[in-house]
Amino acid sequence: MNKCSKWVTVWGNAISVAERRPGSFAKNLTLRYPVKIMLGGERVRITLDNFCGTEPVILTSANIALFLGNESINPDTIMPLTFNGNESVTIMPKEKAVSDPIDFPVKRGEDIAVSLYFSDYTEMRSGVVITGPLSGGFFAVGDQSRSSTLDPDLSKPTSCYYFLSDIEVLTEEKNRTIICYGDSITAQAWPDFLMKRVLEKESNTAVIRKAASGTRILRQYDNITYDSYGLKGSIRFPRETEVSGADTVIIQHGINDIIHPVGVEVNKFRPWSDLPTAKELIGGLEMYIKTAREKGLKVYLGTLLPIKGWRTYEDFREKLKNEVNHWIRTTDKADGVIDFDLAVRNPLDTAAFGEGYDSGDHLHPSLKAYERMAEEAYKTLF
Repeated sequence: MNKCSKWVTVWGNAISVAERRPGSFAKNLTLRYPVKIMLGGERVRITLDNFCGTEPVILTSANIALFLGNESINPDTIMPLTFNGNESVTIMPKEKAVSDPIDFPVKRGEDIAVSLYFSDYTEMRSGVVITGPLSGGFFAVGDQSRSSTLDPDLSKPTSCYYFLSDIEVLTEEKNRTIICYGDSITAQAWPDFLMKRVLEKESNTAVIRKAASGTRILRQYDNITYDSYGLKGSIRFPRETEVSGADTVIIQHGINDIIHPVGVEVNKFRPWSDLPTAKELIGGLEMYIKTAREKGLKVYLGTLLPIKGWRTYEDFREKLKNEVNHWIRTTDKADGVIDFDLAVRNPLDTAAFGEGYDSGDHLHPSLKAYERMAEEAYKTLF
């Protein structure tokens, strides 16, 4: 391997607000998250983030190891992680903790697992739900962080990633990362399919995801009924694009701004005043572009997808979406456009998904559509 001199993020997630539940605290808990490594390197470090927490989180211990599949790791490869030389670390609200770099050579396409153990009561608030063919983790009762296989009677799969926001490797200077930024559509499968395609065909690129379901560009909910719908774009985007080695961001965001408002007579938390004009929504996208440029990132905008049949669908929402998509397709402010809408819509009814591309709720794509979106992204980027 050539000299490794550059830290590059090879896996990433947004940190958002986990859903409020009466039992939102955990004790004596192990989290295990398998990760597909997209770039080879000599050293590894992780970032744990309590950005949405309201009280300190105390991590008792953490380690990484080669992942064997299911819940299993190779116990001979376990390497403990430390934070300023300590096994345990306290992460204050709004803060993050970066582990000390460790010598842990990894190969492109290899699977590792990060295991985290929390012995005391822990507020499970800084987290995000992610799904896709390369996504999903496990939680277990007790300290099973060094167990080769999690006890099946005391563990379950989970799609919620708590605290773990970034994994970086010390790698070659030529390597780089692409960020996929957005809401639930990006929190689901198309970035995973793009990761798989890039792993097959490109040698110096990683793809990571920074997505949180329910999020809007211009608004957020400051009530416990809907605060799990996440933070608004002006808070999220500057933080989530602080990514080591990133040179490009794909932005597919804005549909929730259009579909959420229904009026207080229908839902007291969703007033019509939340509905943006096309100019306001475009201004939000321009804010993203400006922020990305300040960070030296190229910007690719993804068009908004079909929504015909969604429970709040109305002609005025379709018109608003089409105005925003027209701007996305014609603006010279971005480096390129990924026309997700054109790729998955019905050519005979362009407001609706094409055959086999609707998950069933008329808002989220099917797995087949997510694969098609990844193809479109790959074609545009490479």
